[in-house]
Amino acid sequence: MKIEQVQSLHCDAGWRTFSFLKVTTDDGLVGWSEYTEGDGSRGLTSVIHGMAEGLIGMDPRPVQAIASLLYIRHQQAASGVNQRAMAAIENALLDIKGKALGVPVYELFGGPIRTRLPVYWSHCGTYRVRNHRDVGTPQAMTYDDISALGAHVKTRGFKGLKTNILDFDGTRLVGFGPGAGRTPGWPELNVDRRALKAVRDTLAAFRAGAGPEMDLYLDVNYHFKTEGLLKVAKAVEPYDLAWLEFDTWDPRALALIRSRAPCPVASSESVSGRRGYRPFLDAYASDVVIVDVLWNGMLESMKVASMAESYEVNVAPHNYYGHLATAISAHFCAVAPNFRVMEVDVDSASWRDELFVNAPVIDNGDLLLPTGPGWGVEVNEAAVRAHPPK
Repeated sequence: MKIEQVQSLHCDAGWRTFSFLKVTTDDGLVGWSEYTEGDGSRGLTSVIHGMAEGLIGMDPRPVQAIASLLYIRHQQAASGVNQRAMAAIENALLDIKGKALGVPVYELFGGPIRTRLPVYWSHCGTYRVRNHRDVGTPQAMTYDDISALGAHVKTRGFKGLKTNILDFDGTRLVGFGPGAGRTPGWPELNVDRRALKAVRDTLAAFRAGAGPEMDLYLDVNYHFKTEGLLKVAKAVEPYDLAWLEFDTWDPRALALIRSRAPCPVASSESVSGRRGYRPFLDAYASDVVIVDVLWNGMLESMKVASMAESYEVNVAPHNYYGHLATAISAHFCAVAPNFRVMEVDVDSASWRDELFVNAPVIDNGDLLLPTGPGWGVEVNEAAVRAHPPK
């Protein structure tokens, strides 16, 4: 068996683009992975193809050997976009290997510990505020709408939801994104009373609608520096969060905030590789380490999880993409002993389901582990091509 062809496919996903890597062997097996050129990864497709050129004609099945070769070849700039390219290739090769053996990928890692994976509804409210037309739902205009959404999440059987800061401009709810340069407030990223009020009002609305038993998660991303994050941590105390999530590149600052927060702290979704995670673990900086399996690759993600377990820390996947990405993350959650909970986007482009075959199923707040060979989810190429990116 030899790698014969490497292709990339892209499609419109509403406010973003879904991207897929297709690796074909000379005997007709196809391996799929999902990736994204968002979040600082512009040009990733070109990097993937540049890396993959040297793999044509190789046997795809010794995945660790190929992953190690790619790392050695790029170790002078091994993180960032290069790491994400290596991950996309590695994940596609694991799909091939699972299919060649007729087993799910998780069987290559010792088999599943769990086949039902607790999930939380991510970006709850966020997409309905800013992307409601693509989602195909009414726009969330007020905090009363957010309370009603919280009640809806509960009736759907979910046990947890994660939201972002939703600000009210006097007329309607609007997004909050200074840390990504989407709204005013960058680059200084100072906190103000209005932002703290938006934190409290958002969480109060969800708590009122979803009830006291719902696990609430708040993700404030890169929107504040340490001073602001300490104030946010104080503001969330009345709402009994399952965790407060944010990003910072200073392990000691993260550890300081964790020491003063009234709830668990989750972080590090943007970190790459064991070498990147180590200083955060050494600082005992967070209660939950977030790992993006699309950005790290399944092999490296498992190594990060194993290292985190030696610090008595659990892991959770960063997962806000399409159904193939959800399946890939599910295999990670199934085999990592120190699994916490899984992120899924329920709201998405209204045509998302058309893009995949055998999409994962959520039942009463749990995702059912895919059982097909490889990742267990296939990309519907015809549907992808029917929705070209804007």
